This record gives sequence, structure tokens and C-alpha cells, in this order.
Amino acid sequence: MDFHSKSNPPKALITGIHGFTGRYLSKELEAAGYEVFGLVHESGIDDPSIYSGDLENKQALKEIVEEVEPDVVVHLAAVSFVAHDDVDAIYRVNILGTRNLLQALDAVKKPLHKVLIASSANVYGNARELPITESTPYNPANDYAVSKMAMEEMAKLWFDRLPIIITRPFNYTGVGQAKHFLIPKIVDHFRRNADEIELGNVDVERDFSDVRDVVRLYRILIER
Repeated sequence: MDFHSKSNPPKALITGIHGFTGRYLSKELEAAGYEVFGLVHESGIDDPSIYSGDLENKQALKEIVEEVEPDVVVHLAAVSFVAHDDVDAIYRVNILGTRNLLQALDAVKKPLHKVLIASSANVYGNARELPITESTPYNPANDYAVSKMAMEEMAKLWFDRLPIIITRPFNYTGVGQAKHFLIPKIVDHFRRNADEIELGNVDVERDFSDVRDVVRLYRILIER
């Protein structure tokens, strides 16, 4: 499907568009000629291209998808903080919320070009063999990782009906990331000249990507 040969710009629906990654992806897709729509959890949004909705509300999701009629969907909305204090919400949003979205997309008559679902490299857990590849077995070490693993397996039920691709991004960062994530947390402590900083396991090594590179790759994936 050549999007740019169409008379009208392709429509992209981004769930979690006001999140850290969603804001960057929105700019990336708009620059590439997409008409971008978004789904957010908060209410009172004064923007006709942004829809307020809850992933746990099946009917609302169905109505939003039917109105937008997207060509591509990028599902970023999730409980994304590993140490989130509401474990039940992690499972409800990440698994059942994703299932509700896929069910809504499956009911739309207009064929979709691509549905990209953001999982996480957390599903690999504390893998000791390098490099970690797509064939590395699951080994989740926390509830967030378990929820993403289960989400991936659940999404396979729609593989024969929807053009789904699942990504497992490793750590990435950039301007605007919430302060409870590592890099912004360190920067914030430095700015405030704080005497102490509370960190988790410091006996690990991590590579960090730039969020702008990540969203560029997301765009390439939905176009291929």
C-alpha cells in the first residue's frame, strides 16, 4: 500500500498520544504526511482530532474507531512504569485494554494497513545470553513484564484477521520523559543539586536509544 499515492492523506490513530512516545510519534507521522488522530484517557480535550476514551470501555472504543476509520493504528497506551503501585491496573489496561482495542478494530469494515502494538523488552527478563533476539525465550521478572508477555500471546488470536506487528523496544529516553524514569530522574537530581538519589539495581548495564529514533522506526514499520 503506497500511502502517498492516495488522494487523501493516510489516517493514523495513536493510542496514548499524549504520552512520552505518543507526542514524538505524532510529530513524526504528521511530518510524513499522515492525518493523525489520538486516543487519550483524560477528558475535556479541546481538539477534534483527539478522542477521550478508556481502553476498558468496549463501546467507546468501537465508536471512536468507526468514526476515525484509520489506515494504521499504533497502540502505545499502557501502564508503562514497572514499579506502578496498582498491579490490577497493569493487567487490566495492558491485557484487557489491548484486547478491547483489537476487538474494535476487527469489527471495522475498512481494511487496515498495519496495527503496531508496543510491547517491551522487559518480556526477556534478566536474560544472560547476548545478543537478545526475537527468538530469546520469555523470562518476565515483574508484573509489568508478565502483562506484556500475556498481551503478546493474546494478540496472536487476531493474527489471521488483523495486520499486527509487535515491537519490543529496549530502554529509550528523551526530553519530556517522566521524572520517575532513570535518565530524567538523574538529570532532575543534578538540576536541584540534591545530596542523595534513590536508584534500583546499579549492577546492570543498559543501552539507551533516542525516542526520536524509536518513533522513526515505528513509522518505517507501519509503512512496510
